[in-house]
Amino acid sequence: MSLLKDGALAQDPWVAVADDAPLPEDGAPIVSLARWQRDRAALRARNGALGVRLPNAAPVAAIADDLDRLTLVALEFPKFNDGRAFSQARQLRERYRYTGELRATGQVLRDQLLFMTRCGFDAFEVAKGDPVSAWANALTDFTVFYQPTGDGRPTAAALRRAGG
Repeated sequence: MSLLKDGALAQDPWVAVADDAPLPEDGAPIVSLARWQRDRAALRARNGALGVRLPNAAPVAAIADDLDRLTLVALEFPKFNDGRAFSQARQLRERYRYTGELRATGQVLRDQLLFMTRCGFDAFEVAKGDPVSAWANALTDFTVFYQPTGDGRPTAAALRRAGG
């Protein structure tokens, strides 16, 4: 599995920790939502980086009060045709103003990288292919969009109204 950040391969300092496994003394653990909810007080008191894996069926509100403590939120794409994590990403960035790392995991496909980026993702776990080349190509596929997002790009309708 390759980690893609800022258009380049990156070392992944994060360690996924099973619900029944002890947390590492050092390093940056990613815990499940269930573990976060079960051990919330102890995890919040922990020094250092901390991440949570939010299933795409879980509401973002489940972690909204803790976003100040979370350095990373990993959103899951269990199937290529399940886009609920896109909505979760937009909620985290636009409604809750989350500024930490937002990571796409699971079925992360080249065809969706541009849209994931527009929704606020800034890190991607890519299982297949050449992720650096895919990233560069994906970001130039489209220059005009119908859907508004928080990335500040004008929509096709706004460009038409402005005469552009």
